[in-house]
Amino acid sequence: MAREQYIAGFHAVTGALHRGNVRQMWVLVGREDQRMKDALTLAKSLKVEVLKVDRGSLERLVPGMRHQGIVARAVLPADDLPNLDDIVAEQGQELLILVLDGVQDPHNLGACLRTADAVGAHAVIAPKDRAVGLTPTARKVASGAAETIPFFPVTNLARTLEDLRQKGVWIVGTSGDAEDTLFDAKLSGPLAVVLGGEEKGMRRLTGEHCDLLVRIPMAGQVESLNVSVAAGVCLFEVVRQRGEISDE
Repeated sequence: MAREQYIAGFHAVTGALHRGNVRQMWVLVGREDQRMKDALTLAKSLKVEVLKVDRGSLERLVPGMRHQGIVARAVLPADDLPNLDDIVAEQGQELLILVLDGVQDPHNLGACLRTADAVGAHAVIAPKDRAVGLTPTARKVASGAAETIPFFPVTNLARTLEDLRQKGVWIVGTSGDAEDTLFDAKLSGPLAVVLGGEEKGMRRLTGEHCDLLVRIPMAGQVESLNVSVAAGVCLFEVVRQRGEISDE
């Protein structure tokens, strides 16, 4: 069964156009700047239906989102949906997964997806219940990363972590109470980094399925970081240790 989603904003829509996933597009009537012209030219070359509508129509398609005057209906065929087991097997020692345990703010999810894309992570995992999914807002904040990073909502997060462990993936969870710091941990080999939600952090059962718990050292008076900021700190420390990112 194909998965359909309304996406908004130039980053998300043009990215989906390039991947051939857009089936229909709505644009703000009267907007004729170069950015819009480029998007319309691309859509025309792909024979995507384009409707020019007023601002109210766009807002009804993606309520509460900053759409920038462009919205699209994107469809990802079921055959193209990624498989977590295949990703683990294919990436081997280079595997890097971000696990989010109970993130509820779509802005945080979108920011985490964007960071995961920036470091070259291979997947993001989150529980289906008591956590936000790929809402239009999350996709907008992700700036196209929601279409590039495989996102897996799972029914039982603890079981998924245990399955990853059985496949040789090292599970590193983050906790303010951990004795070891992130910067002292050895972050090599196939790895999954686990962060908790905005209020309660990582659940006890999730922590029990981690191989190692680490904390981010905090020098000031603030006790914790926003989950999306923490994700950036952790993921970039992984790639720093691995030496995988070059500015060349």
